[in-house]
Amino acid sequence: MKRLLLLAAALLAAPPAAPPDDSIQAIRYATIKDFPTEALVMGAPKDEKTDIAMVVWLIRGGGHNILFDSGYYRENWLKEFPAADYLRPDEAVRLAGVAPEDVTDIIISHAHWDHLGGIDLFPKATVWIQKAEYAYYTGDAWQPGGKHGGIDPEDVKALLQRNTEGRLRLVDGDDVEILPGIRAYTGARHTFASQYIRVAGNPTFVLASDNCYLYRNLAEHRASATFSEADRPANLANQERMIALAGSPDRVVPGHDPRQFERFPTQGRIARIR
Repeated sequence: MKRLLLLAAALLAAPPAAPPDDSIQAIRYATIKDFPTEALVMGAPKDEKTDIAMVVWLIRGGGHNILFDSGYYRENWLKEFPAADYLRPDEAVRLAGVAPEDVTDIIISHAHWDHLGGIDLFPKATVWIQKAEYAYYTGDAWQPGGKHGGIDPEDVKALLQRNTEGRLRLVDGDDVEILPGIRAYTGARHTFASQYIRVAGNPTFVLASDNCYLYRNLAEHRASATFSEADRPANLANQERMIALAGSPDRVVPGHDPRQFERFPTQGRIARIR
């Protein structure tokens, strides 16, 4: 009996299991050239242009193939924002060795066309999105006085279908574990309730998506330009929190900076972050 009690005490005292040491890859499926930098970084010169990378991130570990964001493919956006070297996101992910039907989860940072638009390219994935983001863009955004700029109605339909099929999970607020080792944080209001994620491991990384567009936002302590004036202080505070969560600004990966494909070992369209 005494030995059983000692064993039980040891199990209770044991530290929690470490999260899987997931691999993280950035996959560049397109480039939009000559994008106004002032639309990315507050206070940037009005005549400055930046070639921005269109990216999804693949996290593998613990039996999961997880995408952070899903890209886009609808014809209207391809026409409105002509892209160089475009490859449909599911085919770009296939280059990393993962078939579209083998993607298990998609974490959506926010509902804009270039982040939500590819969810129906990955037929078996469970989609994770902030509860408030889902509620707003499937409801009040389309009512008089609502705001839905950059939100594609077809993407919303795909999101609703995921819910009716039982393959949607709603993330309820800030600092929430989605999957082992992956936590979501709310990032002020790029959209109604955008989020970014921390991927624990050796080392830990933060994937920022549009809550931080470029490394320059971090280096110059400048808000992402698409945040309203009222939300810019919160965006700056979240950029500081990203650095603290990652342990270094070098381990915060901005949403559209092509330099992630220079900072990390890269082959073709794919950079190995970890």
